[in-house]
Amino acid sequence: MKKSEIQIFLAHASEDKPAVLALHERLKQAGYKPWLDKKDLIPGQNWRSVIPKAIANSQLFIACLSQRSIAKQGFVQREFKMALNQYADRPPNSIYLIPLRLDECDIPDLRQEEYGLNLRDLHWLDYWEEDGFEQLERAIGYQFKLEPEEPKQPVIVPEEPKQPVIVTPPLSVFNFEIVRANAKGELIKKESKQSQYFSEDLGYGITTLEMVAIPGGTFLMGSPANEKDSFGDERPQHEVNVPTFFIGKYPITQAQWQAIAATAKIDIDLETNPSNFKGDELPVESVNWYQATEFCKRLSRETKQEYRLPSEAEWEYACRAGTTTPFYFGETITGELANYNATKTYAEEAKGEYRQQTTPVGQFPPNAFGLYDMHGNVWEWCADTWHDNYDGAPRDGSVWTENGNDNRSPLRGGSWYTDPNYCRSAYRFDIVRRGLHNNLGFRVVCGAGRTL
Repeated sequence: MKKSEIQIFLAHASEDKPAVLALHERLKQAGYKPWLDKKDLIPGQNWRSVIPKAIANSQLFIACLSQRSIAKQGFVQREFKMALNQYADRPPNSIYLIPLRLDECDIPDLRQEEYGLNLRDLHWLDYWEEDGFEQLERAIGYQFKLEPEEPKQPVIVPEEPKQPVIVTPPLSVFNFEIVRANAKGELIKKESKQSQYFSEDLGYGITTLEMVAIPGGTFLMGSPANEKDSFGDERPQHEVNVPTFFIGKYPITQAQWQAIAATAKIDIDLETNPSNFKGDELPVESVNWYQATEFCKRLSRETKQEYRLPSEAEWEYACRAGTTTPFYFGETITGELANYNATKTYAEEAKGEYRQQTTPVGQFPPNAFGLYDMHGNVWEWCADTWHDNYDGAPRDGSVWTENGNDNRSPLRGGSWYTDPNYCRSAYRFDIVRRGLHNNLGFRVVCGAGRTL
């Protein structure tokens, strides 16, 4: 049997759509014939009749499971039961129904009454582990004697002389409102702003990445000695000339992470759902520096553009957005302006809420560039190696790796867990690059190949 003849039905709950769309794409790229309602139902068809036929016509049924979906009642449970009925009619020891865990979840207690079959009786596949897709192909190969596909004849195209290519993306404009606060945390100013951006379709029609244009300019990086609760590693203050670049409007979300993490690996494997706090619009967390870098490499391959982690200089320039105060909101922040431990205060503001977890991206006011969550929510990895101060730091905004500690990298912005002092625009934090905590995330930068 050829791979292209094996129809694979992907049963899932809507909460897991991004990860399942990525699995669909990976199966398709491997040569199989995956069936997914989002891709294969034709507008106007009666899905209540089409889906049972698709299950009956499939050679393999994959029950996609996660912590968010296992307790959900509805049509997905009926699909599982239909598959159990199909499985009961198959020859003994055949592989037809595969419970596929997208994260560490329990297998639902679903029974096929006539033959006493239970979904829990079937050995599951942990797709979120490093070799998840390889194990899936192992199961398919065990069940079906796969015939080699006919090799495609290469099309030879005369090679043209290579010229540097600069892609100018179609830019859109978005409107937003910024606020300024005084030392008491009182809002003293509101102002309407506009910024340009482009949207990157991550390939599945429902997950996009918004990249905001940051105009080039010069700024003073670091903090002055008289800034409250500042540290020596934020000095000496130095002027940096930063070229134009694009940066994520938000930290990378879990939906975006799942879409890219499910694609083929480049250097290391990625879990599809590593975060401690679950939610498509929550920032991905529990991600170390190497995993964030792998994400950027895969994103670059999938979009054919260059994505990477920001340099420290790019991050601080983007965060400040023209301000010189400790925070881009002004002299202090409050729990109504950012997600951090607001039971602790920085200046004269009142104490606020400590939420004790991440919040959906974009929930709080942005800075003057239109960037959200640059203070709090999750720490954000930078590309640089760690340096104990700014002596010898580059003045052109580039990634600083020379004479640094290449086992450690800077993190910026503070998190839901930290006190307000650590959310300052100039504050620098470092841990080992393999560090994994539920307050570590990142956002991406797009540089080469795009121009304003």
